[in-house]
Amino acid sequence: MKKPKAIPEKLGGREREIIDTIFALGNRASAEEIRARLIDPPGDSSVRVMLARLEKKGFLKHQQEGLRYVYSATASPTVAKRTALQRYLQTFFGGSRQEMLMALITESPWTDDEFDALKAEIDRVRSERKQQS
Repeated sequence: MKKPKAIPEKLGGREREIIDTIFALGNRASAEEIRARLIDPPGDSSVRVMLARLEKKGFLKHQQEGLRYVYSATASPTVAKRTALQRYLQTFFGGSRQEMLMALITESPWTDDEFDALKAEIDRVRSERKQQS
């Protein structure tokens, strides 16, 4: 079995879309379920070829359930989330976490409860860092 790896930046657009779709489906999906969620989906056999290619590269694995294969990513959802967030941060905010957070705060409607929860998390992290220093 191939070693799990982070989802690289150099995956093709369709390959990335397939992996993102698998995560959106709970990291467990058949070829039919994946194809149904793709934008402008290719034919069934093309999807299966791409899944086999991603499996050969070590980014996917499968289990056989009856007559169908169920695919999952070899990277954990946590690693995939971190990789996607870093890619988004670099692409749209030049790596600035502050700019990204400011955009999230100012460009979305937040409830007072959401602001309070955000502030509480900031205070918690700040307190933990002070204790570690």
